[in-house]
Parts: sequence; C-alpha cells; structure tokens
Amino acid sequence: MKSAAVVALAMLESVNAFAGVSVSAPRSAIKMSSPYEGELGVIDPTGFFDPLGLSTSISPETFEQYRTAELKHGRVAQLCVIGYIVPEFYRFPGEIAPGIAFADIPNGVAAINTIPALGWLQMVFLIGAVDYWGVLGDFSIGKPDLDADELEKRKLQELQHGRLAMIATLELLRHDSQNFVSPGFDGLDNLITGLPFLY
Repeated sequence: MKSAAVVALAMLESVNAFAGVSVSAPRSAIKMSSPYEGELGVIDPTGFFDPLGLSTSISPETFEQYRTAELKHGRVAQLCVIGYIVPEFYRFPGEIAPGIAFADIPNGVAAINTIPALGWLQMVFLIGAVDYWGVLGDFSIGKPDLDADELEKRKLQELQHGRLAMIATLELLRHDSQNFVSPGFDGLDNLITGLPFLY
C-alpha cells in the first residue's frame, strides 16, 4: 500500500512537471530571506526552497552560475533516465571496445564493472567537454516567433523536467543498487569495492 502511494505521488509530480505551470504561482509557507525569491522556478507546492540559505548572500553572477549548473545537471539527468531505460528494450549493434559488444554490457549499476577503462576515460572526457564548452540554448529552436510568456513557460518546464529527472536518476540508482547491497555497513562496503575506478 505504501509503495502504491509513492508511485501515485510520483505520477502526480510528473504530470505537474509537464504541465504548463504558471510562472507567477503563489509561494508556499516555506519562505526564505533571499533576493532570488522571485526567480523562475519558484512554484507551488514548495515555493522558494533553499533550506541551507545558499542564495542569501550571493551575487547575481553566482546565482546565474548555479542556475546554469542546475540546467546542465537536469539535462544530463534526463539523458541518464533515457539511457537507463532504453537498453532494457534495445541495444546498439557494434562494440564498445575490441571484443566487448554493446549487447554484452549489463544494464544499470552492473555495467560499472564491465565497462573498460578506456570507456570510462571517454565518458569523463565527453562530460568534461560538455560542461566546459557546452551551451544552453535559447528554448526557441525552430520557433523564433515565441512570445515572452511562452518562452517563460518553456524555461520553467525545462527546469521542472530536469528536477524530476534528477530525482528519477537517484531513485533508479538506489533501486538498482539494492540488489548488490546487503543491509548494514557491510553492504555499503560491498558497493564501494564494486567501483573499481575509485581505486
């Protein structure tokens, strides 16, 4: 019964993330003293959510850096969710490395021990390059005649989709990892020893 309630809540949140939520939604009871309480992304039910007060004394430039990082992380998380689900149904032909076919790589957390070091190096380099040189886009690709309200709505939806995907990524990793971890600290040790790139 408890898991059904969690699934129902997750579905409701996903519908809200894809809906055209009003940018001027009223703030909830969670109030923080910050000059950024009116920024895009402040919507019900959370309102302005900064429990650690990270935005109370930062410059507008720093806030923009934080927002850029949030957008990048959200987009990466969206790709991660797709990359986690699609291999359950389809595998690319070819090899990830000589003698190792894409079809031989297990899905999810189990792939950590199977991907060769060169594969990890390529992924780290690509992620670093995208993070350093990547551009965010202007949300109007293919539709240059968007009015200000529609553009604002798309920016808000982008934030919400990324936030939902970040939560989904964490849940996919948690759910998949519980198959490799026994209860207690011994289980945590088992998971850490299964990550060869940390050593």
